Amino acid sequence: MIIQSKRVWVANNFNPLQIEIKDGKIFAVHAYGSKAVDHDYGNLRVLPGFIDVHTHGAYGFDTNDGDEAGLRDWIRRLPADEGVTSVLPTTITQSVEVLSNAVANVAKVVKEGYEGANVLGINFEGPYLDMKYKGAQPPEHILPSSVEQFKMYQQKAEGLIKIITLAPEHDENMELTKYCSQNGVVVSLGHSASTYETAVLAAANGAKLLTHVYNGMTPYGHRQLGLVGAAFRIRDMYGEIIADGYHSNPEAVNNYFQVKGADHVVMISDSLRPKGLPKGEYTSGGLAIIITDEGTARLIDSGSLAGSTLRVNRGLQILIEKCLVDVAAAINSCTLNPARLLRVDDHKGRIVAGYDADIVVLEDSYDIHQTYVGGKAFK
Repeated sequence: MIIQSKRVWVANNFNPLQIEIKDGKIFAVHAYGSKAVDHDYGNLRVLPGFIDVHTHGAYGFDTNDGDEAGLRDWIRRLPADEGVTSVLPTTITQSVEVLSNAVANVAKVVKEGYEGANVLGINFEGPYLDMKYKGAQPPEHILPSSVEQFKMYQQKAEGLIKIITLAPEHDENMELTKYCSQNGVVVSLGHSASTYETAVLAAANGAKLLTHVYNGMTPYGHRQLGLVGAAFRIRDMYGEIIADGYHSNPEAVNNYFQVKGADHVVMISDSLRPKGLPKGEYTSGGLAIIITDEGTARLIDSGSLAGSTLRVNRGLQILIEKCLVDVAAAINSCTLNPARLLRVDDHKGRIVAGYDADIVVLEDSYDIHQTYVGGKAFK
């Protein structure tokens, strides 16, 4: 199959090109108009498929549910609904039983096979967090970090946990940080009262990501830099941004991109169970939340932000049109950068010969026109 467009994202620019797809891979990229094509997308933008590394659920399903049918339905709908071709289902702090069942459910679905977005692993958010900055994480299940307990969860997950969020100030001697970073798990600092100095120590012990920058962390000050200061200052650390325009002021998002550049920001949805459902009251992690008119999730008892209903294609639109982020940096944040973070950038995150044929075709409105996952069409 050969597709073409006058705007294909290659080499940090839109170019008139053809993409030849064989056996789920990009077989070759040709000059525009050089071969007969199966699909001509005219002037529509053709991008690498989006990668969402931090998302809890949608359509009434939450990763913590441990429900096979719900997980399958969610990942099946992601490509057509928002252009996501790869995903990390994300847990939230809960009991040992709930978390064990949740990660085991993802492992079961991956082993048995599924349709839709690639499940690249699991994002394990908590339970090793800080009480003050817990956000929407249920406090009764927050614990000090434990290498032995994490090993148990990773065994239940059959090795699929690829990212863990922890509060480094509660990780004694950085033991879990060291263990995870030396065993293929990205350590992300978040929901944390960490000082800048503790964050530097965590980075020196292998941490390489910050969870939803600006949210759930110590703020920036000109004498006490906090975790936000670490997000700005530690140049080779990645940082997640919830690009819904509400979790962080658009100017603050722009500032973060200006500091970090095009290579170290990872746009996430941090979406919850109610995404794709009507506004109203729901639960997340056992806590009561309400979906507001603007689509944000807030804790009913405090009004605090608790997640989003953001679709990644809309996040890209917000970054470019509302936050005024450089186009290349915005696109990288949901394609190449998460691929680099997860060490899969040798076959995902770019439109390059030999890479997986994970491709999204965007309308000028940022609506999804067509998505390909491993060359298979979703619409």
